[in-house]
Amino acid sequence: MTHTMPALVLNGPGDVQVTEKPIPTPGPGEVVLAVEATTICGTDLRIISGEKTAGVRPGVTLGHEIAGRIASLGEGVEGLVVGQQATISIVVSCGTCRACLAGREHLCNHCELVGYGLDGGLAPWLCVPAQAVSRGNIIPVATEIPATRLALAEPLSCVLNGHRRHGGVNPGETVVIIGGGAIGLLHTALNLACGAGRVILCEKHADRRDRAAAMGAVTTCPEHLSEVVTEHTGGYGAELVIVAIGRNELTEESLNLAAPGGRVSWFAGFPKGSTTTITPNTVHYQELTISGGSNASRADVHRAVDMLGRGNIDETPIVTHTFGLSQWTEAVDAVRGHVGVKIAIDPRR
Repeated sequence: MTHTMPALVLNGPGDVQVTEKPIPTPGPGEVVLAVEATTICGTDLRIISGEKTAGVRPGVTLGHEIAGRIASLGEGVEGLVVGQQATISIVVSCGTCRACLAGREHLCNHCELVGYGLDGGLAPWLCVPAQAVSRGNIIPVATEIPATRLALAEPLSCVLNGHRRHGGVNPGETVVIIGGGAIGLLHTALNLACGAGRVILCEKHADRRDRAAAMGAVTTCPEHLSEVVTEHTGGYGAELVIVAIGRNELTEESLNLAAPGGRVSWFAGFPKGSTTTITPNTVHYQELTISGGSNASRADVHRAVDMLGRGNIDETPIVTHTFGLSQWTEAVDAVRGHVGVKIAIDPRR
């Protein structure tokens, strides 16, 4: 009987490989999840390339967009049942700092993140630490759903947090989304479900534009974005503009696309240390509100799981390819090469 499992491990910046690790058994207060799907995001690419090092521990198993089921419970764990399908809220916060006490646990300065500092889901099994278990970070699913849909709970929870930060969308409003990757498509689905009058999605890849159009969005390529917004709003602009690509020049463009009194969400992370130039009078005279959105709370993950469980969000236009763990380099190349949209890895394969 084998006692080890393959895991995609970060040895150091830019040094990642599949390594054998012991199959975990839960200690007191811990829970082991059997992982059924883990999807890949842009942050994973930055960790793998060595571009992102903050909060990342050498030796960690990567992967934070996780779907699985409860495999075993440690002594003292209550309220969870072996065999339940579940995901995990990846932010393990301290619970006592000012950010946590203010309801912003995802901005906790002392938090650790699953797949960054704590072992993640790019392995067949994941041991969830007792602190995370006791704080309710394991979130079971009421009704079974496809693992590739459940894996979207993490990115969808971040989208829900950003949605709350910019004040949501009112019925009939025009929303512009710059970027048609998985995050842009999740924003599209959410805003249409919330009653947006129209969503205009800007994306350079035709396949992603087609997927957004099938969801109900008006689509355009970057070269024509301004004129398309002008055409559809009579020159008024969009009440909500969401930047879902971390490119500095989009900060100024997003302000120019907004309607008077509009909201602008700089949702994407921008390159570390980068700066940008904006025209502050655009914000002043147009009375714009700018917000950011970073990560998500446990409450956001609960809401995401509920929406996915009810079928409010369809994963099929978003999760387009699934690879085995032994094919992780092909999976990463697919993400880098914009093949499909969201790429999943089944670590059992």
